[in-house]
Amino acid sequence: MNKIERCIANKLDLRKSDLSIRKLSTYFPPIDFCSNDYLGFAHSVALKNLVEEQLGQINNYKNGSGGSRLLSGNTIYIEETEQYIADFHRAESGLIFNSGYDANVGLLSSIPQRGDTIIADELIHASLIDGSRLSYATRYKFLHNNIIDLEEKIKVARGNVFVVVESVYSMDGDFAPLKEISMICEKYSAALIVDEAHAAGIFGVQGKGLVSQLYLENKVFARIVTFGKAMGAHGAIVLGSENLRSYLINFARSFIYTTAMPIHNIISVKCAYILLHKVNPSTILDKIELFRNLVKQHAITAMESQSTIQGVIFSSNAATKLAASKLQSKGFDVRAILSPTVPAGKERLRICLHSYNTDEQIKSLIEHLKDIQNNG
Repeated sequence: MNKIERCIANKLDLRKSDLSIRKLSTYFPPIDFCSNDYLGFAHSVALKNLVEEQLGQINNYKNGSGGSRLLSGNTIYIEETEQYIADFHRAESGLIFNSGYDANVGLLSSIPQRGDTIIADELIHASLIDGSRLSYATRYKFLHNNIIDLEEKIKVARGNVFVVVESVYSMDGDFAPLKEISMICEKYSAALIVDEAHAAGIFGVQGKGLVSQLYLENKVFARIVTFGKAMGAHGAIVLGSENLRSYLINFARSFIYTTAMPIHNIISVKCAYILLHKVNPSTILDKIELFRNLVKQHAITAMESQSTIQGVIFSSNAATKLAASKLQSKGFDVRAILSPTVPAGKERLRICLHSYNTDEQIKSLIEHLKDIQNNG
């Protein structure tokens, strides 16, 4: 084994020793409390039929796009879909990226410049962190959802200032205080960037997102909406001004230097938005309320969340993995979130609620959680 291979092996051994090693799995217990498919669109027959119908109306569509959007990969359909989605979310314009990761990296690596400042919540997604790292801007983080700490950081910021948050946090499931943050940003002329990955499709009228629910569209510089969660498809869009769209086309490397998504992917996204108009928004909110009520009733050690993401805290990687294993053996697809993905001492079961989870399934899950908590 050469030097580099030994270095890799040692790193993996460290992960194994603290029980934080990651592995791919093709095992999925039948009762889904794991996926981000909050509305069931990913396996929706109605969505599949709608996509096939739309594909049938396009003659000689290609299996692949054949190139980047700036070369051979652009179509009128993609541009019309971008504007359709922008209009839906009450934004001026939008630009589709191949994934939420690409969108966040492209936006944050290209807009802030040397001499500017990025101030991000300490719990933002890894893709937002990576995009910030690729920028030449000065970077600060503020304590999670702490308005006082945010304002202290803004006071010492230089150049153009960008504040980066998620509307619903992907691991804790809690909301950002967007109204208060937007007021701080307005006070100091900072640009607010909001990742709506786990809010779009769930909150706001017809799932327009938390920014829209709070009527903050004109207070936010850029929104990122991903299609791989509630929308059940793939990709993402950055929403903002027409100037922002043009800038990203010219300067966002994760947009410029990649092959465009094929047309059938874009059609899937468009059809998901069409289907969203037919969703009863109260269904998923009722599931959240039922889960929260049962958690309180049975004194489950859960994080405070009013979203589809619910965290049940355990004391270590080992305890969390054991709890997940016990639930999986009962047919519940629940996964352990371990350090270093979350801080040590805050390891958890990340439970995702879906419109297709029955009340009986939720009640049964809570009963098993209660048993694990009481008996180990």
